[in-house]
Amino acid sequence: MGKVVMYSSVSVDGFIADEKDQPGALFTWLTNGDVPLDDSGHLLVSQASYDHTRSYWDSIGVTIAGRHVFDMTDGWDGVPPGGVDHVVVVTHRPAPEGWDPAAPFHFVDGVEAAVAKAKELAGDRIVEVAAGDVGGQALAAGLVDEVRMDVVPVVFGSGKRFFGAVDAQHLLDGPDEIVKGDGVLHLRYRVRR
Repeated sequence: MGKVVMYSSVSVDGFIADEKDQPGALFTWLTNGDVPLDDSGHLLVSQASYDHTRSYWDSIGVTIAGRHVFDMTDGWDGVPPGGVDHVVVVTHRPAPEGWDPAAPFHFVDGVEAAVAKAKELAGDRIVEVAAGDVGGQALAAGLVDEVRMDVVPVVFGSGKRFFGAVDAQHLLDGPDEIVKGDGVLHLRYRVRR
């Protein structure tokens, strides 16, 4: 089975969004280069960011996100983001009224059940867990193998934390990879067991 990776862009002081759930400058690195990251024409990154990010994105089979992110994005209109095959949504509520049951979205109660479902769907591909509360819960439960972060040179001061409400120390090994892009530092750590 593939590994479970917690991932997001993050400010240097550890936030994935401000107090109003706005990412501010966190995604500027995705539009400040000259190498297309995908076919949309909107994502243009440096060559170093492309080499690092494209291979990672291509290895993701399933993304796990919380219901809050699902609702904020309007469920990505039923199409998983970034070419991912499936999205597992951690929620205590059912799918929204009128939701297409054929859409590759799976609504699961609890982070442990979400990771189990995602691993089943992903096979030998990566299960990506969105950083924030759900990612922090997965880390605290010992379900995360690796932490990846795209550190952007901005300070928020407060907001939504990368590791959510994790209230205990968790040791990471590495970094195993450090890639300097244009306006971003890509880092990869293994979670110590």
